[in-house]
Amino acid sequence: MKRPPAAIVVALVGSILLAAGCGGGGAGEGGTTSSTAGETLESLWRGSGENVGAVAGTSDFQVGPNRVSFLVVDKQGRVSDRPTARVWVAHGLKQTPYTETTARLEPIGVPGGETADAGGIYVAHIETPGPGTYWYLAKPVGGPKIGALGNVVVKEKSAAPSVGDRAIPSRTPTLASTGGDLSELTTARHPDRDLYRSSVVEALAAHAPFVLAFATPEFCQSRTCGPVVDVVSAVRKREPAGSPVRFIHVEIYKDNDPANGVNRWVDQWRLPTEPFTYVVDRNGVIRTKLEGAFSARELERAVAAVR
Repeated sequence: MKRPPAAIVVALVGSILLAAGCGGGGAGEGGTTSSTAGETLESLWRGSGENVGAVAGTSDFQVGPNRVSFLVVDKQGRVSDRPTARVWVAHGLKQTPYTETTARLEPIGVPGGETADAGGIYVAHIETPGPGTYWYLAKPVGGPKIGALGNVVVKEKSAAPSVGDRAIPSRTPTLASTGGDLSELTTARHPDRDLYRSSVVEALAAHAPFVLAFATPEFCQSRTCGPVVDVVSAVRKREPAGSPVRFIHVEIYKDNDPANGVNRWVDQWRLPTEPFTYVVDRNGVIRTKLEGAFSARELERAVAAVR
């Protein structure tokens, strides 16, 4: 469940580029041609100013539309905070991009809550028509010229449940099942009791839409779990009176101790990393999958769609 520090990720991506230099992760045909006048993704990257590797925030992808998050960090360790970035996607470094889109900087956390390693993270929505390795180039709009190169490894089916799948009817722990003991339910410093009133199986039985967040505020290796739980709590508190949406938080480790490994609910949902957050409709179908960090507005849009 551990994510490497940003500096290590940048170095690893740089090594991949050196090793893959002329390679392409053939992913099949599809998409539309962007306005890059026949330039390859690598040539666009080389001509984009400072060349760096993107720091990935997501890793579990499948064929079709994918939410891809990343940081752009310069060689002095400064994280880009430009509101948007242009993104090109190609089937290989030596191939021309088949599509172009815009990534938006989404703020991480909420005022007064836990902090993360970065104030925001870029999020792009990318269509990947087949399995394979896709490469993308992100160039923040405005500010110093910099190009971040990254890739996504797309499988036919993601490891964790994804959009369109049915939610797994887990008997996740609640205040009732622990006799009201919050210490068994969460490592959050300022826990929100309303995140522990319903289990997943109870929400499914009631045909209630729900938000399910797997995260461990105290032990998260990616430094985004605390903010994730804060965001879920903040969005819950903004729900209109009478909203049918339930909000559920589940910790990651057995007995909240990393030495014991992940708990059975993480195993049931086949989570390859953490945090993961899902929005499920009243029919028990997953409508939104949010891996890693996300903003309150991302979650609010997803909740409004199932309310």
